[in-house]
Amino acid sequence: MSTKQEHLKKLKELAYQGGGQTRIESQHRKGKLTARERIDLLLDPGSFQELDLLVRARPFEGNGETERYYTDGVITGWGTIQGRTVFLFSQDFTIQGGSLSEAHGAKICKVMDMAMKLGVPVIGLNDSGGARVQEGVVSLGAYADIFLRNTLASGLIPQISAILGPCAGGAVYSPAITDFTIMVKHTSYMFVTGPKVVKTVTHEDVSSEELGGAETHATKSGVAHFAANNEIEAMEMIKKLLSYIPSNNREDPPTVTCNDPITREEPALDTIIPENPNKPYDMRDVINLIVDKDSFFEVHELFAPNIIVGFARLEGKSVGIIANQPSVLAGVLDIDSSRKGARFVRFCDCFNIPLLVFEDVPGFLPGTDQEWRGIITNGAKLLYAFCEATVPKITVITRKAYGGAYDVMNSKHIRGDLNFAWPTAEIAVMGAQGAVEIIYHKDLKNAADPEKRMQELEQMYISKFSNPYIAAERGYIDDVIEPRTTRAKLIYGFRLLENKVDKNPPKKHGNIPL
Repeated sequence: MSTKQEHLKKLKELAYQGGGQTRIESQHRKGKLTARERIDLLLDPGSFQELDLLVRARPFEGNGETERYYTDGVITGWGTIQGRTVFLFSQDFTIQGGSLSEAHGAKICKVMDMAMKLGVPVIGLNDSGGARVQEGVVSLGAYADIFLRNTLASGLIPQISAILGPCAGGAVYSPAITDFTIMVKHTSYMFVTGPKVVKTVTHEDVSSEELGGAETHATKSGVAHFAANNEIEAMEMIKKLLSYIPSNNREDPPTVTCNDPITREEPALDTIIPENPNKPYDMRDVINLIVDKDSFFEVHELFAPNIIVGFARLEGKSVGIIANQPSVLAGVLDIDSSRKGARFVRFCDCFNIPLLVFEDVPGFLPGTDQEWRGIITNGAKLLYAFCEATVPKITVITRKAYGGAYDVMNSKHIRGDLNFAWPTAEIAVMGAQGAVEIIYHKDLKNAADPEKRMQELEQMYISKFSNPYIAAERGYIDDVIEPRTTRAKLIYGFRLLENKVDKNPPKKHGNIPL
């Protein structure tokens, strides 16, 4: 081997060592994997092709030669997941705490630029102490370079962020712009300002985990779509997520072989809706009985649980599901569930994933808290998202579809393509009690037995208005179907809509009520 080849070999060996064995062992003691171990877990074996291995930090005052490590704290390149090409970056906490410098940021921007040119997903494995302080404004500029690319890539290629350690300050805005964020319990956290600053400014005593841990963001803020128990589970979540979505906005989602009979009937669906209209049931049971066996993959499971969103397959093809959840707050729409639903609808529309809606909604959540915090504009986000979406859209009303919420949940009036109802559907302006109190208030006031009269009028209202047949008479419902036949109806419906073409008016972009 020539001297020059020997020199190259030594440089690469040095680069592969990261921040050195001592720091690698420290990473492991914290329950964390190294940047390269994460890549090995995520990608198909032997598929990783690294870029910029020999990049080093630019010389700066206070940035001594001994601190100018090769890779500069981030591993970048491309590889395959289940045979599909992805670009990725994996921040290396063993090198200056994975802090972002000019060179570090340039490496990330390079793979993002290439991903956009080639129409390939980008995955970010984040584990960084933040901006490289000694580089000052240059490191802040590097963050902004990344934010710009996140924005330009949005809706063009899927972007997935895994938070596998600290992610604080300006660093949080890159994952926030991406499509999905996965965090790991007890080892990752995200916040704009840390516990020390919070205590100084607001006098609140809070830990990093309480302020911005995985469970906090998966349940309270909705920042995290998934909260994994460990890094291995986080990598499996990324793989599963990618199996439902295309590589870019010009492709269709992946299709898998379907061994589940298309015309499979489920008699259990005929009795799944309780006789008592106020009794809850779990909409997940409905979903799982209809879609391809074991194909439902829920997103944002712990946040705003009164609405369910996630991916599933019908006839082996990917669909995005949005469903009211009657077992939580009666499935009512509120601020958080509206935001959650809107974000998911828009993602599916970006990437050609058909939408399937299961509706059982009594309306929007009333109260001063909701009104003062903007239920009007937040509810309008979900309405806007459904109106704007041009992918195939099918709705199944299982029970309640009351008031404005009926309109919002992909009704025929906002370009729902196929709208079905079960015989148990209740489509009306409002529930029986409220309607009777408005329409028949004089009758009730003069009744000898107001309570008995209320029951009689409620039954009359239910038989006359709270059913799917008036909507069916007007064509607002395309068919009232037997619940057990729902799977076949949906599959044939999506087959029909496979080549659907629907366009929005030419414009730069709409102004969604953010």
